[in-house]
Amino acid sequence: MNSLHDLQKAFRDHVLTGSKLILPQVAGSEKVSAEVRLGIYADGYRLRLLEALETDYPGLLGMVGAEIFDELGRAYIEAHPSPYFNLRWYGDQLAGFLRTAQPYRERPALAEMAALEWAMTLAFDAPDVPAVTVEDMVLLPAEHWPGAAFRAHPSLRRLDFCWNVPTIWNAIDAKDAQRQHEQEYDSPVAWIVWRNTLKVYFRSLTDDEAWALDAMLSGACFAGICEGLCEWVDESDVGYHAAALLKRWVVDEFIQEIVVGS
Repeated sequence: MNSLHDLQKAFRDHVLTGSKLILPQVAGSEKVSAEVRLGIYADGYRLRLLEALETDYPGLLGMVGAEIFDELGRAYIEAHPSPYFNLRWYGDQLAGFLRTAQPYRERPALAEMAALEWAMTLAFDAPDVPAVTVEDMVLLPAEHWPGAAFRAHPSLRRLDFCWNVPTIWNAIDAKDAQRQHEQEYDSPVAWIVWRNTLKVYFRSLTDDEAWALDAMLSGACFAGICEGLCEWVDESDVGYHAAALLKRWVVDEFIQEIVVGS
C-alpha cells in the first residue's frame, strides 16, 4: 500500500466484498488473527445497518419474524451497500428490492409494507412548514376560487396498495396477533400518508377523493377538480363536494399554500 487512500480503499473493499488485499497490513497475534480482527469490523458494519433497518421497518419485522428479517436484511445489504454517510437514509431501496428479489417477491405484501413504512419515515422527517388553515380558505375572495391551485405539504405521500398492509401495521403496532393476516384487496386501494403536528397518520381514500387529490398534486385548479368530480357527483352538488374535500385536507394539514393565478 503506497498511500492512505489505498489503505482506506482496501479496508472498505474488505468490509463490503471480503477482498483480502488489506490482510498484510493488519497485525495479528496468537490470540486474535488478522482475519478475526477484520471480521469484527465487517460484521459490525452489517449489524449496524441491520439495526437501522429494524428501526425503520418494525411492521416488516413483525410480518416475517426476527430470523427471516435478518436474512432479508443481509441480502439487501449485499445488494445495496450504503451510499450514505447518514444511516437515516439507508433502506430507501428496500421496497424495490423486495419486489424483485427471490424469495421475497413471492409475498408482494412485504414490498408494500416496506413502501408504507418508508413513506411514514419520509412524512415524519419532512420539512416543518406552516399549513393552510380554514381561516385562509374563508379569506380567499370568491372570484379567486375557480383558478386557485393548492401546493401540497411536503409530508404528504400518496400510495396504492393491493394488500391490507396498513391494517397489518396497526395490528403489529398494537401487538394484536389476531389481525396480522395478509389479505389481498379485490382491487388496488388508494392511501394517503401525512404528518400532522408531530404524529404520522395514514388512511384510505374513496375513488373520488383519490382522483381529486391526485389532480391537486398534479396542479389542477379548483374549477378543474370540480369538473373531474362530476364523474362521481351531480354537477349541482360538485362545488360543495369539492369544497368539503378541500376543507378536510386543510384540517388534516395536507396543504402548504393556496396559489392564486395572477
